Amino acid sequence: MAETLDLAHLRTLLAVVDNGSFSRAAEQVHRTQSAVSMQIKRLEETVGKTLFERVGRRSELTREGVALVDYARRILRLHDEALIAVTRPEVTGVVRLGVPDDYMSGFLPEVLSEFAETYPQVEVELRCETSAKVSRAYEKGDVDIGLVTIAMVPQQCRLVRREPVVWATSRRHLVHERDPVPLAVFEPGCIFRQWARDLLDEAGRAYRIAYSSESMAGLVTAVEAGLAVTILPRSGLPHGFRELAPEEGFPALPFVDIGLIPPRADAGGAVHALADHIADQVTQAGLSQDL
Repeated sequence: MAETLDLAHLRTLLAVVDNGSFSRAAEQVHRTQSAVSMQIKRLEETVGKTLFERVGRRSELTREGVALVDYARRILRLHDEALIAVTRPEVTGVVRLGVPDDYMSGFLPEVLSEFAETYPQVEVELRCETSAKVSRAYEKGDVDIGLVTIAMVPQQCRLVRREPVVWATSRRHLVHERDPVPLAVFEPGCIFRQWARDLLDEAGRAYRIAYSSESMAGLVTAVEAGLAVTILPRSGLPHGFRELAPEEGFPALPFVDIGLIPPRADAGGAVHALADHIADQVTQAGLSQDL
């Protein structure tokens, strides 16, 4: 008789990949680290393949592991959708979601569109503000959940995405060649702004803060006009922009960890449904690169 994949083992595999380590995965699935390791071992025995290999001090997915992660996401998504369709009562209500608009302009629209198809009776109210303001709104009860830059908030967040951050300029202009280079950045307190200044200082590249804005729209306007260079999450790079490379005088930027401020325990079903959907759909395989 053919082997059968255990759904609990597949969920543990994704927890390891999405959280970036076995120890953090153990916290998510509420098991000990040794129990998580045992589940991965049993999954390897089921498929007859090694799923992780040691590379220096890190554990990385093997080729077979990468393939199984892709199948696991699809299997669990269909499984969960089937349960929703058959067993759950129709979910209704309003969810107030706080999110910075540079994330809203990138990967999130497709996620929200899929949520609307699955839960057509749920209304999502978007509050597009900085991560710090989303955090404060959550504490005051003005938003139900938040998708934020983890380093900018005090709340315990679930890591859902590790996003590349890039220098960006207009394809039609050469503003990046100016000395000092003019920057369009978010307001003081934003980690992107601090990264830009620190890295240019380290590289000895002269710059000036030409434009400062709380919204991405303000930054985009300055860059489109050829007035400044900015830094943005790669997924939110607007049409007509291009990345700037280290050989052009712009040092590589860190990845940003994006987290979900979870719903409170007494939140309604609609809130928990959106939180679960974001956690499942926003997560990207890139989280597995530093286990």
